[in-house]
Amino acid sequence: MTDAGFWRGKRVFLTGHTGFKGGWLSLWLESLGASVFGYALAPATTPSLFEIAGLDGSTDSTLADIRDAQKLGDAIRRAAPDIVFHLAAQPLVRASYREPVETYSTNVMGTVHLLEAVRQIDSVRAVVVVTTDKCYDNREWEWGYRENDPLGGYDPYSSSKAAAEIVTAAYRNSFFLPPAVTSVASARAGNVIGGGDWSEDRLIPDIVRAVSSGKPVRIRNPDAIRPWQHVVEPLAGYLQLAQRLYDDGSRFAQAWNFGPENRDARTVGWIVRHVTEFWGDGASWVADEGEHPHEANFLKLDISRARQSLGWAPRLDLETALEWTTAWYRSYSQGADMRSETLEQIANYESLN
Repeated sequence: MTDAGFWRGKRVFLTGHTGFKGGWLSLWLESLGASVFGYALAPATTPSLFEIAGLDGSTDSTLADIRDAQKLGDAIRRAAPDIVFHLAAQPLVRASYREPVETYSTNVMGTVHLLEAVRQIDSVRAVVVVTTDKCYDNREWEWGYRENDPLGGYDPYSSSKAAAEIVTAAYRNSFFLPPAVTSVASARAGNVIGGGDWSEDRLIPDIVRAVSSGKPVRIRNPDAIRPWQHVVEPLAGYLQLAQRLYDDGSRFAQAWNFGPENRDARTVGWIVRHVTEFWGDGASWVADEGEHPHEANFLKLDISRARQSLGWAPRLDLETALEWTTAWYRSYSQGADMRSETLEQIANYESLN
């Protein structure tokens, strides 16, 4: 359960607030009474959760590039935050093949700029750097990766996130150990789903676009296994982690996995079948047999550390997560107030045991 009393009045600096996960986190923080200062590029998609949930009017927002160290430093100094969440990134594997330089400069040097800016001010007590489950050296193992397993990455995106993890650890060891007042952790989540994602080359948005246009969904790798989870699951972990960093300091300044239960590491084909079934209206899918760049086939996370040390654990099974996601997009297609719909799903999640 998120501690609303802790977050009320906290000043939170959030990079990537115009994105999918950043939009959900912004709304959650606002609902808890935090003052949110966002820093990100303009939304990359139309529509975007940032716009349709009214975040452009409720968040103190700076639209700028994480690669601009001067603007980023100025924004953090102006915000004088208590807590920082770093989500800004080039987040797509296939896009990283097309734009490798942009991917590395955003994901690696963007992290350097963020941590360097934090180092220059005294207000920050906790920093959570968000990376990905793809930061591990993927051996196609049948068991979940643990936080102390080797980092790596076949493609520019995955390797850039592994490098961001190394940067984060180096800054922590060099500048943020006690007696420093700032504690820094990293968070590695699985494949997140949920309403408000319209990114290219992501499974749920691809399904929504296809079924909305009456076309079958084209699926690249239906047998690939991923650790799927609703977006609220890792965000709850990030919030708990930030609070423990703030309250207890360096004990929690390390890497953390936030993934689903093992039973919810499912194939792409399983996800597609269930989403098209929930959607109805004749939704269907076909295999895309074309040439595609390499993507991992098997990936799972071990969440023992978060379960035992943070008391965090997934609350939604995958079928429920898919039902919530499908319901969100249906509400959007029917013209609902999506700020209220998103906040309602957050509240429903908070009410779960």
